[in-house]
Amino acid sequence: MVADSGYRLMPRGPSNRPAYLNRELSWLEFDQRVLEEATDPSLPLLERLRFLAISGSNLDEFFRVRVGALQAQVEQGVTRPDPAGLTPRQQLEAISRRVQQLVETQYRCYLEDLEPKLSAAGIRRLRPETLTPAQRRILRRIFENEVFPILTPMAVTCREDFPLLPNQVLSVCARLAPRQGDEDSADRFAVIPFGPGTSRFLPLPSETGVAHLLLEDAVQMFADRFFAGERVAECIPFRISRNAEVELEEDKASDLLDEMEQLLTERRLAECVRLEIAEAASPQMLSFLTQVLRAPADQTYRIPGPLDLAAFLRIADQPGFEALKYEPWPPQPSPDFPPGERVVDVVSQRDVLLLHPYESFEPVQRLLDEAAADPDVLAIKQTLYRTSRDSPIVAALLRAAENGKHVTAVVELKARFDEARNITWARRLEEAGAQVIYGVKGLKTHAKCCLIVRRGGEQGIQRIVHFGTGNYNEVTARLYSDVSLMTADPDLGADAVEFFNAITGYSQPQRYRKLEAAPLTLRDTLLDLIQVEIEQARDGLPARILAKVNALVDPVLIDALYQASQAGVQIKLNVRGICCLRPGVRKLSESIEVVSIVDRFLEHSRIISFHHGGDPRVFIASADWMPRNLDRRIELLVPVEDAECSARLVETLETYFRDNVKARRLLPDGTHERIVPEPGETPLRAQQQLYEQACARVSMQHGRGLTYFEPHRPSEAAG
Repeated sequence: MVADSGYRLMPRGPSNRPAYLNRELSWLEFDQRVLEEATDPSLPLLERLRFLAISGSNLDEFFRVRVGALQAQVEQGVTRPDPAGLTPRQQLEAISRRVQQLVETQYRCYLEDLEPKLSAAGIRRLRPETLTPAQRRILRRIFENEVFPILTPMAVTCREDFPLLPNQVLSVCARLAPRQGDEDSADRFAVIPFGPGTSRFLPLPSETGVAHLLLEDAVQMFADRFFAGERVAECIPFRISRNAEVELEEDKASDLLDEMEQLLTERRLAECVRLEIAEAASPQMLSFLTQVLRAPADQTYRIPGPLDLAAFLRIADQPGFEALKYEPWPPQPSPDFPPGERVVDVVSQRDVLLLHPYESFEPVQRLLDEAAADPDVLAIKQTLYRTSRDSPIVAALLRAAENGKHVTAVVELKARFDEARNITWARRLEEAGAQVIYGVKGLKTHAKCCLIVRRGGEQGIQRIVHFGTGNYNEVTARLYSDVSLMTADPDLGADAVEFFNAITGYSQPQRYRKLEAAPLTLRDTLLDLIQVEIEQARDGLPARILAKVNALVDPVLIDALYQASQAGVQIKLNVRGICCLRPGVRKLSESIEVVSIVDRFLEHSRIISFHHGGDPRVFIASADWMPRNLDRRIELLVPVEDAECSARLVETLETYFRDNVKARRLLPDGTHERIVPEPGETPLRAQQQLYEQACARVSMQHGRGLTYFEPHRPSEAAG
């Protein structure tokens, strides 16, 4: 629901320009910032390749989840503009132009810059025409043994017999020349899908370093093996993107698990929203593929280099070239958890804040491991949105259930692109005896909460709670910046009990003591807190808002921030990706600054601080400031009241806003400019600063622990 906030949306700013930036173009600007890291010569070479691959992966996701909906609106004749004033057709036209620019930059970066430097460093992509006779012999053996027996060509004459190609998996299309004596016959085509498990990079011997040939190049070299007695006129790689936004009709689903499996099937059958094809394709080949795939002309891209740049993440992880990568920043052990001391005993005494990936996720895993074996633990309740393939968190829940604990797992089956894995985990947990809830009908459960109920404490029952901004995933906890709060606060523990009761049973959601939850009160609470700052500013008192989120799209919150700016509230926003707010516009948002940081770790934490008349209110959250999070998801806003923890979060926020190395400032037109140190100003890179602070905390703890010297003495046996 949208809160009745009393705030009036501003469709136009003072200059009669739309007050909001377009969401889709803002997404693509984030991809531009990622791509800029790939072009930065100061970065290690393989890290630049990694950023290039990530930019390709981001574009893949953009087409899967955003473009199909716009295309459907155009087909339905929808002309209503979005808050930025663009109709669906205008958005698609703008997307096509912007993506074409991105693609040109990607391949200029790869072909003219990265690939020559990688080759010089000993990582070579071979071309068919450059192979030595020995390499050709080895390649033919690899092809005959590992490629030809697996791949299967399929003749295609029309759309009806075109094979069901996997989404965003590479294929080649072969055009066969007319048979001898039948030169007037039409072109004949066949498609060879590679399949998701086929190795893209075929290793070949090299005198120095490592070398590989792309699978599509090998197939092109030996294409005649698939078509005995035919002449192959051309063999061209291509790839399609399908619409992932297939709707789930929960109201009609008697079994959500079965319905989700059906949705995954429908997604594989969804329409083509983008066609990528090698630039060398003939007009006949391009015409054939666009017709049989019904590929939109404005979303068909001729690619001047290897398709599917996201696949090059594998090359970025190439072992043996550590000098071409970042120096390791291993997560630091939290000094709040001394070796040998149980997590529950520490958290029983004080709140503990962890900043990942600078500090290890291990205490969160250990909390679950200890609870699974602790005879005093009665119950564990946990939300699971995205987990790893071999999740130790789920393994602990399985052990707990097998040990007779009452385990409740809220497994969100609708977590986009993780549905299949979550279905598998849900079944495993059910088989172990856990109570599994598939979220709430009509909503995604995106909140990150784990509740452990055990005997102990003054009331006889103790509640230990973990709240997070990131998923219960030990892999991404080493790659994403996130926050964990572990607490035995009685009010937060009681709120966690009410929270799980509300989403696992039929009880009506209650007002929590300290938590705020979407879709009920979260937006209203944020609006109320913004209003406090507005009133403070109008009274001539200090007023400030600091916030770090991944996306800012919600027009109600944007409008409230505009009004706060006009009242004189100082507002600093760190928005990693999409931002529809226009900062720095005269008489609209003059006191709002928006920055974005792209660095070695993906910024993922949500941290919010309100000055609140000198009595700061500090929160962590699972929700971004988007309508989907505030209206269609179950999310939590968690107050951080411990003085040390809240001060550390505010200092973290301020560190991000002092970054003058990896930060970029959002301009009113929606583009970003890199922030650079002023003359005489010391460079500050926020992620490096936070990592050094984590290391310093460990060093200080070790220093405090060394209170006396004890000499090593020879043992009696050695005497």
